Amino acid sequence: MELPACLAVSTTTDAAEKAESLARGAVAARVAACAQVSGPVTSVYRWQGAVESAAEWTVVFKTTAARYPALEKYLRDAHDYDTPEIVATPVVAGSPDYLRWVEEETAP
Repeated sequence: MELPACLAVSTTTDAAEKAESLARGAVAARVAACAQVSGPVTSVYRWQGAVESAAEWTVVFKTTAARYPALEKYLRDAHDYDTPEIVATPVVAGSPDYLRWVEEETAP
């Protein structure tokens, strides 16, 4: 049996409560099977010509490639950043049972 194409999709936000809200909303909408919130982390970035740094919380969502467009739309709509980080990384290997679970939990 072929395994589903899964992704780990990350974003950041500036408060733990916002991170948990993004995580819960994505799981409730079935665009992610689960999400892990971690932080704070220190992000260093260039914004509007200046180097900035800020405390942020990272959220990593597990989804399928098929559900990625819906997850991206959810994040764009729900996120309060002008340009939120939305980065998808392919899962190249994993437990077959877990990857099937991700597929089952993100079925529309």
